[in-house]
Amino acid sequence: MVLCGANSYTQKYYLGDEFSMLPEAVKQELQIMCVLYVEDIGGILTLAYDEEGGLEFRVDSEEGDYLFDEIGSVLKIKQLRQDKRELLEALELFYRTFFMQAQANESKREESV
Repeated sequence: MVLCGANSYTQKYYLGDEFSMLPEAVKQELQIMCVLYVEDIGGILTLAYDEEGGLEFRVDSEEGDYLFDEIGSVLKIKQLRQDKRELLEALELFYRTFFMQAQANESKREESV
């Protein structure tokens, strides 16, 4: 499930509809983080949840994009993970609590029917 993302080619930011209930300050911090990343590095950055509820930084670039900084991308993600550790951990806990728990409860209901 995609939390958010930014695209340097279209100059757009995206926040998943499922996360509209997040506090405005959190949404703004995510937007700033993603937009600054693609401004510095280029390409497309997507923050998505894996099956265990961990946040993954997914990076993509168009073929032939010589301005995309692949080495800088790795370093910037490492820096973001360190600088935004509390935010990222809180978002993982939020997802596990509200989305994964709801899915587990739904599965239990279906098994009991």
